[in-house]
Amino acid sequence: MATVGIIANPVSARDIRRVVSNAGNLSATDRANIVLRLLTGLMAAGVDDVLIMPEKGGIRAQLGRSIDRMKRSNQRVPTIMYLDMPITSTAYDSALAAKMMKAEGVLAIVVLGGDGTNRVVITHCGNIPIASLSTGTNNAFPEFREPTITGLAVGFAVTGVVPAEFALSFNKRFEVKIKDHREIAIVDVAVVAERFIGARAIWKVDNFRDLFVTFGEPTGVGMSSIVGLLEPVDRYEPIGRYVQLIPKDIASRFLTAPIVPGMIEPVGYREVKTIEPGVIYRPSISAGSIALDGEREMTFDEGEDVSIRLQLDAFRTVNVSDCMNYVAQHNLLSSTHKAQEAMKNKNLV
Repeated sequence: MATVGIIANPVSARDIRRVVSNAGNLSATDRANIVLRLLTGLMAAGVDDVLIMPEKGGIRAQLGRSIDRMKRSNQRVPTIMYLDMPITSTAYDSALAAKMMKAEGVLAIVVLGGDGTNRVVITHCGNIPIASLSTGTNNAFPEFREPTITGLAVGFAVTGVVPAEFALSFNKRFEVKIKDHREIAIVDVAVVAERFIGARAIWKVDNFRDLFVTFGEPTGVGMSSIVGLLEPVDRYEPIGRYVQLIPKDIASRFLTAPIVPGMIEPVGYREVKTIEPGVIYRPSISAGSIALDGEREMTFDEGEDVSIRLQLDAFRTVNVSDCMNYVAQHNLLSSTHKAQEAMKNKNLV
């Protein structure tokens, strides 16, 4: 029986970038509604059991009331189970939930959050495919999509109705090492000319010196938008991009980029290069801090060995578009007897 995990971060989109710009925020009711629509899609695709991370932000209470109303109306929803774990209301919760879901054998994890939450889950979920719903501040990695459709795609993927070669995609990421300390980044690595962490979220571009990006799209927001507007690279291309950044007062080349939702700033830069997989790259400065997917996580001093390496085929995601194209091409949601039998038996039509 297929079980899907859901990690809904109740505090995503509440960092300092929401204060300094016009970045949005979702209430517990909004987040519960997203989960409810996700559950509807999962149920329709044949998923009966869902394992959810507990939290203290109010999502569980709102979701419970909505599910009770649905049951009274004879609407079917998957069986909901919550992980038995301590709640700290920090990133530790998402990390622990990912580890526990891996141990429980879930076949996919749906993440409600931004780039940071997705990075935490991917760090700890092993080879379990993930699907992302955008609820964070910076949302370069999670695609904006209706949760009902994501639920359908994930359900068809984990039940085997859509074969893995169509349902799943491999993704690239960066491995960042300072001596023996290792972290990953799924979108971007920014080297900052400050050695203190302070407010972890970054937005003051004049302090940035290096930017390493797995992908950058012209329609993106955040640091990766710099690459998206200079020399775009697709999330599935087997390369990355590097941009050397310099302060505006000494720069001769500028780019105006949406580095935070609601904040568009001029950025000084010197050059753009292609990053090859497996090659070790190093910061252009001898000391500073490193931000991973928009949040400062690591510091380094002079003489410390810092390496940044692009890894291909590093983790898997549910490819919602390809999944639903397969469903349409094979009439898997058709009311014909042939299509219904195909879904029931998990065979191709």
